[in-house]
Amino acid sequence: MTARAMDPEYRSPQSREVPPAREGEFSAVKIGPLEVWPPVVLAPMAGVTNYPFRAICREFGAGLYVSEMITARPLVDGVRKTLRLADFGPDESPRSLQLYGVDPHYVGEAVKRLVGEGKVDHIDMNFGCPVPKVTRRGGGAALPVKRRLLREIVRAAVRGAGAVPVTIKFRMGIDEKIMTFLETGKIAEEEGCAAIGLHARTAAQLYDGEARWGAIGELKAAVTTIPVLGNGDIWEAEDALRMMRSTGCDGVIVGRGCLGRPWLFRDLADVFAGREPQNPPSLGEVFDIMIDHATRLSAWFGERHAMRGFRKHSSWYTKGFHGSSRLRTELMQVTTLEGLRALAATIDRTIPFSPAAMRVPRGKTGGTQKVVLPAGYLDDLDDLTPPEDAEDGGSGG
Repeated sequence: MTARAMDPEYRSPQSREVPPAREGEFSAVKIGPLEVWPPVVLAPMAGVTNYPFRAICREFGAGLYVSEMITARPLVDGVRKTLRLADFGPDESPRSLQLYGVDPHYVGEAVKRLVGEGKVDHIDMNFGCPVPKVTRRGGGAALPVKRRLLREIVRAAVRGAGAVPVTIKFRMGIDEKIMTFLETGKIAEEEGCAAIGLHARTAAQLYDGEARWGAIGELKAAVTTIPVLGNGDIWEAEDALRMMRSTGCDGVIVGRGCLGRPWLFRDLADVFAGREPQNPPSLGEVFDIMIDHATRLSAWFGERHAMRGFRKHSSWYTKGFHGSSRLRTELMQVTTLEGLRALAATIDRTIPFSPAAMRVPRGKTGGTQKVVLPAGYLDDLDDLTPPEDAEDGGSGG
């Protein structure tokens, strides 16, 4: 990897205007007994933030790296696939896990199991998933509107966790008419959460348009005793400085910005230390990272399964490079590590990263939705009945 400072042409106009961090301007975010520096958290993303990906990101920079989401009831029932998702690498510390659940009983039991077996150092609860198959059953981003049920779930998690810190992540609300983020933040604060994170979009927005950072500032003004983390549109390292300065939030959560760009965590470490970030890697250096990533995935999941899942990563890694459309077509045909290495041997390693690709969206992109809820879901917002069949897999929100 190169060690030179980033050429100004690689920085977007808005990032070029961001003054460097001053000594003492930012501090570690405290999540219970954990001190996270720089104040950066990897967002849980289903099918992405497994141990191999977390390990790659961690080697580029410090922070808190959260697992992909696991579901409470299958964990309590001992479902093998769920237990595997809850695994950490032998060298991971701290061990941070995102848990999803809609029933206070199963959430409490799942947390007790995780803590009792010494598996985790931090638990994050997901109340931000906007996936239709989840919201139409009353789960994910739809659940915070049921304020009493939300409180009971959070309370069960915090009590079950004991000294292990619990945080929750959520969206602004269901849509423009049903905003829940301020009340959700206050419930978390009152029930003993160690920190909260807001993705500054509604469930109806999905990942469309720009995140509304102003809502993060509103939440920070309303919740004053625990850290508030901001999530949404951290594409370049300087975006984190802009978000924290404009909202007063205590740290940032990085999701789609690191897809195919794990070196974003290196850049974040640089800007929080007041340094200019380095240039992005060349195509050859990116392929070195890709081979390392695919090798780790194969060791963790088995080569056949790993290489099938790696295709999405291949697309993200190469997006924006000259001639990458043809290259991605070839990558979609790769089924083995040997095939990936053979393809890597044919590329021009000197092709530079394109400045125009710095802010190209990756992962889930545009489009909005009408959020479908269960029939009569909004008739009684104080209903404590857990939604049925809502514990389905989805994104971290």
